[in-house]
Amino acid sequence: MYKRGLIQDNNLIESQLKTLQREINLAKNIQTKLLNGERPKLENGEVIGVSIPARLIGGDYFDFYPLPSGKIRIVIGDVMGKGIPAAMLMILTRGAFRTAAESTKGPGETLTAMNNAIYKDLRTLNSFVTVFCADWDSVTGTFSYASAGHSLPEVIKSSKQSANLPPVKGIMLGGLPNQVYKEESVSLTEGDLVFLYTDGIVEAINKEGEMYKLDRLHCLLESVSTKCVKEIEDSVVNNLKQFSEGMPQKDDITMVILKIGRESTDISSFNAPLL
Repeated sequence: MYKRGLIQDNNLIESQLKTLQREINLAKNIQTKLLNGERPKLENGEVIGVSIPARLIGGDYFDFYPLPSGKIRIVIGDVMGKGIPAAMLMILTRGAFRTAAESTKGPGETLTAMNNAIYKDLRTLNSFVTVFCADWDSVTGTFSYASAGHSLPEVIKSSKQSANLPPVKGIMLGGLPNQVYKEESVSLTEGDLVFLYTDGIVEAINKEGEMYKLDRLHCLLESVSTKCVKEIEDSVVNNLKQFSEGMPQKDDITMVILKIGRESTDISSFNAPLL
């Protein structure tokens, strides 16, 4: 009798584990489809996005939103935590961005609207999201942006000159209520490269415990800045693999690469498997 009951318990556990695995795979499928959404046209350049979760599903987020004015609104975000809980908050963040993008004039207003929309939920869950939002105007060559506690992108000029973006401060989404996010802007020209990223890149660790760091990323970007966005993406991913030397990936890795050029091309996005 005891043995029969033990077998039944084991069968029940196995069935529950299979159900859980199916649900996790479904969640990953949903997240992948959302990250690989509609690809609008991008004038005067090309852009690509990739997200590599540390676990089966992740909490990093990127998105592209075509505006009626002809601009492209770009967003990248990093939810506190990893795995399923972070992925659920990523979906919440995506909904807030999509809603705000339809009714706001610029990146600053977008972040303000997003914080107003999800602040109470994030506080209830004791969580927060760092977000960087930007508008690319191919007609004027203007790149305007705002930040909610997120790192500024790396910019590599075609002239190879240093191109530090004017700083812009803003507290993470869910940090404080009623925040007003300010924005800055820069002019971009043909051949310029803008690299948006989450901290899973610069905080990657090798076997010696050394971090990848921003200086290493900047040097790599300078060396590949003349390539197309897909080749730049591959270069960064491969360089991270070589650096980490097989060490487990501890944080989600996400990047968005904008390359200014003359020809129109489709926006590309790809949710990659684990490193």
